[in-house]
Amino acid sequence: MQWTDRIRQVKILLVVMAVVIAVASLVASHFLTSDLYDEEHKKMEIWAEAMRALNDDNEDGGMNLVLKVIEDNTTIPIVVFDSKGNVQVYRNIRLTSHTTADSLQELTSLGERMRQDGRVIRIRFDETTRNDFIDVCYDDSLMLKRLAVYPYIQLGVVLLFVVIAIFALLTSKKAEQNKVWVGLSKETAHQLGTPISSLMAWTEILKENYPQDELIPEMDKDVKRLQLIADRFSKIGSLPEPVPSSLNEVMDHVIDYMDRRTSSKVLMVKEFPAEDVVVPINASLFEWVIENLSKNAVDAMEGEGTITLHVEKTGQRAIIEVSDTGKGIKKKDLNSVFTPGFTTKQRGWGLGLSLAKRIVEEYHHGRIWVKSSEVGHGTTFRIELPIDRHD
Repeated sequence: MQWTDRIRQVKILLVVMAVVIAVASLVASHFLTSDLYDEEHKKMEIWAEAMRALNDDNEDGGMNLVLKVIEDNTTIPIVVFDSKGNVQVYRNIRLTSHTTADSLQELTSLGERMRQDGRVIRIRFDETTRNDFIDVCYDDSLMLKRLAVYPYIQLGVVLLFVVIAIFALLTSKKAEQNKVWVGLSKETAHQLGTPISSLMAWTEILKENYPQDELIPEMDKDVKRLQLIADRFSKIGSLPEPVPSSLNEVMDHVIDYMDRRTSSKVLMVKEFPAEDVVVPINASLFEWVIENLSKNAVDAMEGEGTITLHVEKTGQRAIIEVSDTGKGIKKKDLNSVFTPGFTTKQRGWGLGLSLAKRIVEEYHHGRIWVKSSEVGHGTTFRIELPIDRHD
């Protein structure tokens, strides 16, 4: 539980750091863009004054300075209108029209758009004559436009980085879990092999020496059960070949096993169709899934209640539901029940449901999830398996 919480905290920290970096970058770029905008506006005021001086000044020195100011503007798009709305001058605008009339119309349209955006400076040559003026319309330079867009591009890059980082973290986590699963399972099967073989031999000797003893057959069943468990562990990490099997029979085996090992206060209810539902599965591993769900149900009911095993066929899918009348699962825990290490038991490893999910989804290409759960009323797990598999 603590390990899964730590992983969640790392992911949250990554997201928070990325958001902080993106917001800081956005704010810094905003101030930079604002400063550049003010600078360009001041340049335009100087340029407009140069235009007015060009109209008034007759001295060569002043004229040369004015012309230099005007010529130095190589970045800011400008359209100059006279008092009648005719285009007089334009700079730093790439025209797409090829004829003079179309070019004038294009410049007029661009200038009017700048004027509507409030990017216009009016220069009056004679304060006494209100009609003697020009309008200098301007737009942001290409650099300013790029700088305005840059923070959003940077934000997108940061978010992409976060997504990739989280994906890599989850992939690495899953790969590590797979190695742990496979290594632990193979080692468990290997360690169980020798004592099970010894127990089987001793059981045969006891059968020969005490053929009338009623306990020896029960011991033999338990030894075979241990052998089945070792066989299941040995199959984890490999891809067991699915065999068409009857779900009705698989569920009956689980019910028989649970009936012998649970209290008489636990009632196992079957809801099976009249005809067998046959699906391609590894019966041994799938029984393990249903056993895990049933054992969890017994724990949730604290040894008293009803477990309902429901089987049906819908289209090309087989539906299995395991319902109990136990204490239910809290809403905040619903998304974590299949996470390795998650458990609400005082003595539990939190591996049963994670193992069940792995068997259903990776080995049988099905789905398993909590269909419904209500605190104090019980939980229903639902499994869907394809009837016809095409690997």
